[in-house]
Amino acid sequence: MWSQKTIQLKAKTRGFHLITDEIEQQIPEIRDYSVGILQLFIQHTSASLTINENADPTVRKDMEAHFNHFVPERAPYYQHTYEGDDDMPAHIKASVLGCSVTIPITNGRLALGTWQGIYLGEHRDFGGSRRLIATLQGE
Repeated sequence: MWSQKTIQLKAKTRGFHLITDEIEQQIPEIRDYSVGILQLFIQHTSASLTINENADPTVRKDMEAHFNHFVPERAPYYQHTYEGDDDMPAHIKASVLGCSVTIPITNGRLALGTWQGIYLGEHRDFGGSRRLIATLQGE
């Protein structure tokens, strides 16, 4: 069985946000799959999806601090600057982290590890709401 839907995430501040609960609430169909895969794809070039630590919020703060150091704003070689200081770094961060994640489904639940959660990396100061395509495959 295949299923696909578009979901909207509420606007978030810049940083890394745990969105697992929001995903599960907007895709209750996951419960209908005994075995399968959920593939999430973000339709934006300045935000990303990744899976990481879901228990300690300092991990998300450290991720933001690291990526801000790793990909600084106002680098003198950036040419794409007309949308603000955070725009080109946001594109780079999104490319490094990626635009999709794939999660197995087991017995109607996402088969994430004990300390794993789905992150939205919001790389713009004012990115707005974000749109994801959720594709379910399984039985």
